[in-house]
Amino acid sequence: MRHDDGPQDPPVNNGIVISGGSHYVGNQAVGHRAQAFSGSVSFPAQDAGQAARTAELLAQVERLLQEHRAALADPDATDRELRRLREELEEEEPQPSVLRRALDRLTGFVQPVAPLVTAVGQLAQSVQALPGP
Repeated sequence: MRHDDGPQDPPVNNGIVISGGSHYVGNQAVGHRAQAFSGSVSFPAQDAGQAARTAELLAQVERLLQEHRAALADPDATDRELRRLREELEEEEPQPSVLRRALDRLTGFVQPVAPLVTAVGQLAQSVQALPGP
């Protein structure tokens, strides 16, 4: 006799399994609503509330860096790059090339930590919306 509790969803694996050989992985995202960001950064005009959103996202990235510090390959370099990004954003006329370079480096430094990759991606999107010089 079969006991049936009703339909069940199949198990979901939100992980990544890689075995054998050499693997070179770029940006990737895993899990429900995960996103991976890559590509060049551009800086079109923004509305007045965008600066506040960028500051909020910057603070979120800083919190996540502290929470996941042990998982980062070079936490000190990550801190320096975030500080460089913050300082440039505080300039009267932030330089797009400096912002782009800092965001690219920051993205590379946080690669092993999915929540940080997502948060830095959101920060990059917000910075892209900042007004250019």
